Amino acid sequence: MAPDVLLTDEHSDFRQVVADFAREEVAPHAEQWDVDHHFPTEAVRRMGELGLFGLHAPAEYGGYGDFTSLCIAIEELGRVDQSLGITLEAAVGLGINPIATFGNEEQKSRWLPDLIAGRALAGFGLTEAEAGSDAGATRTRAELVDGEWVINGSKQFITNSGTPITSVVTVTARTGTRENGRAELSTIMIPSGTPGFTVEPAYRKLGWNASDTHPLTFDGVRVPEDHLLGTRGRGYAQFLATLDDGRVAIAALALGCIRACRDHALDYAGSRKTFGVPIGSKQGVAFQIADLDVMAHTAHTLVYTAARMKDAGADPAAFKRVAAITKLQTTEMAVSATRIATQIFGGYGFMEEYPVARFYRDAKILEIGEGTSEVQRMLIARGLGLPVE
Repeated sequence: MAPDVLLTDEHSDFRQVVADFAREEVAPHAEQWDVDHHFPTEAVRRMGELGLFGLHAPAEYGGYGDFTSLCIAIEELGRVDQSLGITLEAAVGLGINPIATFGNEEQKSRWLPDLIAGRALAGFGLTEAEAGSDAGATRTRAELVDGEWVINGSKQFITNSGTPITSVVTVTARTGTRENGRAELSTIMIPSGTPGFTVEPAYRKLGWNASDTHPLTFDGVRVPEDHLLGTRGRGYAQFLATLDDGRVAIAALALGCIRACRDHALDYAGSRKTFGVPIGSKQGVAFQIADLDVMAHTAHTLVYTAARMKDAGADPAAFKRVAAITKLQTTEMAVSATRIATQIFGGYGFMEEYPVARFYRDAKILEIGEGTSEVQRMLIARGLGLPVE
């Protein structure tokens, strides 16, 4: 990318560290991990040794750095392997962040040191078969019985929930009914291996094949009352706040995808010849690569403007709107970028040995996870004062 006033010299130095790691220790294996649907535990541990899971986490538990640094790390990993990029994004944004933000000192002391060091991972169980964007339709229930939460239900599409190093999954559950008839939602921490907590077989996915994703079931799961995360009945507000950060982090992952598409297309256009000249000399190809460059610069500006707002402690309502705009625009550009890059590669773009095919498959979920494009448009419209449902 061009020199950027949005980032400091320290950020640029940190970017180089992550880029070197991604190039040397991730890129040589990314294709095979994807083919084998292999979760690379050792690579994740190396990420922990680099301190990547400690980014934007509390310093007293081993964290350091700012939200901007986390976005840089996700972008650079995502430029090589979207699966590892989402592993980091979910581990910090959905695993560590809720505990760090809403947990009490005992919960933080128990869980955060290993999570921040990358010795363990945590998941966040929100989505259900009939409750995704409509979280109020959550059917998983938790009843307080003799000082224990008894949990029954299921969750879908939960990242980092079944890895060899997953230590805990935080889940949203109905803990009662409010006076207005709406569900009271709370968040409860369930340690891995708790009786009745079953991690179901991993999904067969279109993309993100080296990322860990499972459905979860809870059959009479019992955990102590003190495993409630934050205040009872505040689960809805907690996950909304968590998702705002996650939308910008997903946008950083989309930025990595766009940059990869631009760079792969540029290299191919310079080496592939037709009619005796490189295809990059043809306007039909060159102009598409120019469009990819515009997408990369636009996404970069959106992501790091939003990240700076977060680090500066911006008004939550203003940040929510910018996060939605950033997530919507960058993820939809990423899907377009993969289509353009694959087209430039022609028949080779359809072959799995070329990275653009993997990026093509990986990109679609960017428009869905952390809030669909439709949800982002709804949030933006509401921010403009429109009473949209």
